[in-house]
Amino acid sequence: MRGKKYRSVVEKIDKNKDYSINEALKLLKENKISKFDESVEIHIRSNIDPKKGEQQIRGSIVLPHGTGKTKKVAVITSTKESEAKEAKADIIRGEDLIEDIKKGKIEFDVLVATPEMMPKLASVARVLGPRGLMPNPKTDTVTEKVVEVVGMLKKGKVNFKNDNTGNVHQVIGKISFEEKNLKENFDTFIEAVNKSKGDGVKGKLIGKIVICSTMGPGIKVKM
Repeated sequence: MRGKKYRSVVEKIDKNKDYSINEALKLLKENKISKFDESVEIHIRSNIDPKKGEQQIRGSIVLPHGTGKTKKVAVITSTKESEAKEAKADIIRGEDLIEDIKKGKIEFDVLVATPEMMPKLASVARVLGPRGLMPNPKTDTVTEKVVEVVGMLKKGKVNFKNDNTGNVHQVIGKISFEEKNLKENFDTFIEAVNKSKGDGVKGKLIGKIVICSTMGPGIKVKM
């Protein structure tokens, strides 16, 4: 059962109304539920058929104001150690990192690989894949441009894709962010999702948008 504070916030939200993003963010910030700095999440219901490969939503974007969370970035490489150090990657390892991954020792949020390491990472694809940590050229996490990619990840680059129901979920900041900064992150993310629309999708890509805080109820946002 939800707490009294949660229920009091729900009472302030009209379930039948689609709020402007400014109204929705104002509601979120004025009705914070927890003492900790909650994340602000966006949840998108798309109009894709998730079973069709040509309709998949996938992309990456650097949010103007980051997500409020510093990502721990690991680089696995045998050729770009100096570049990884220059980019201030948190972990810089070679093949020995694969042994740690096999043991379940995963101490990073993002794994960047140089191309020569990809055949070797195949042995841990079943470990990394379900966690969304397998490097992929489509998200620029398989690259020779280590300095550029690690730098963008540190600045707030996010990779997004639809889940198996065709929905997209993303953190776009913290509730402590200024409203205008959250709105800029929101607008940037929505634009990136729309640009990822595949040729197989007819009509509008996005069917519904809901935002919420980590502990708060969802608020429908006008398209």
